[in-house]
Amino acid sequence: MVATLDRIPTMIQGEGALAQVGAQAAELAGPSAAVLLVADPGLKASGLVDEALAALRAGGVAPVLFSDIKSDPTAAQVDAGAALAREAGARAVVALGGGSAMDAGKLIAAVAGSPAPAMTYALCAAPLPAGALPKICVPTTAGTGSETTRVSVITGPDGSKQWFWGDALKAERVVLDPALTVGLPAHLTAATGIDALVHAIEACTNRNANPANDVYAHAAIRLAVGSLERAVTRPGDLHARAAMQLAAAFAGVAIDNAGTAIGHNIGHALGSLRPIHHGRAVGCAMLATLRWNVEGDDGPFAAVATAMGEPAEASRVPAAFERLMRATGVAISLAQEFEGVTSAQLASQMRRPENEAMLRSNRRPVTDADIDAFAAAVLSQS
Repeated sequence: MVATLDRIPTMIQGEGALAQVGAQAAELAGPSAAVLLVADPGLKASGLVDEALAALRAGGVAPVLFSDIKSDPTAAQVDAGAALAREAGARAVVALGGGSAMDAGKLIAAVAGSPAPAMTYALCAAPLPAGALPKICVPTTAGTGSETTRVSVITGPDGSKQWFWGDALKAERVVLDPALTVGLPAHLTAATGIDALVHAIEACTNRNANPANDVYAHAAIRLAVGSLERAVTRPGDLHARAAMQLAAAFAGVAIDNAGTAIGHNIGHALGSLRPIHHGRAVGCAMLATLRWNVEGDDGPFAAVATAMGEPAEASRVPAAFERLMRATGVAISLAQEFEGVTSAQLASQMRRPENEAMLRSNRRPVTDADIDAFAAAVLSQS
């Protein structure tokens, strides 16, 4: 197999790195240029939005705020942001927040050069337009890895998760400031951290895994397993927070090059049926499928075990993963949120076209019977 390791954004990391976002934006957009700040509205109360605006002004650019986004942003919100970018004459986009803000910001930057609706480009139905605006991602969580990927996931008009791919979606710069994640509640620190871990495990064990990319995946696993519980229980520990930011960014690199697998297939299917944090969804999905997935391992899961600090035995991975899920307080039972959802409904979502690539990428082939069994398992585990 011939594999490539694609462009990795420039990363600026360290406590106080947010102060550099203005200088970075000016370098990409030019002095005095208009820059669209796409920010999670929930950050306004914490003062982070005002800090980012001040940093942009201090760097010599003219920020324009767009915060009409929500968790699981919609195509309509992306269209509104792109329209504002065109109206303001924005020369760059800064995305501040978790995966939702970064996915929206990246797609806004990619489609702002054309008046066509964002859904025009869903599932690569059409190439992304030329002239994408340069992008800076400033994550305030440590999990999605959107800061280092060329992917955005947006909610379509029918409520389904729609995928967008292309180099036009990849950030030019990433600003990793661990202080920005300190205010994240424990349950979100845990769920986003599990998301990063699932990314890394799937990227180095699926059909697309390759040795160069495994370097990033295994590093992300070591960082997450070594730091997540500390970040949850000692929220002010900036060393743990910084390690989790790197874990998320490296895991983003890993999935950008190799993709994900069955855990993300199930996780996205869950999210299309009921509101659920994506990290928790993929964590529960991985827990329900790991013991099946490690059977007959030909090496990749044994390497995961080593990265997790376990003996090099694939069979060690499921228990080690479950221990971390439970130690960080991630709720494993979905009974309450998914009351009334049948396993047949979930299996149907898992088979939808937008989730098909994740099924095909799984190293162990997934049969129709497996899909039905996994749907039942993830909804009944506790």
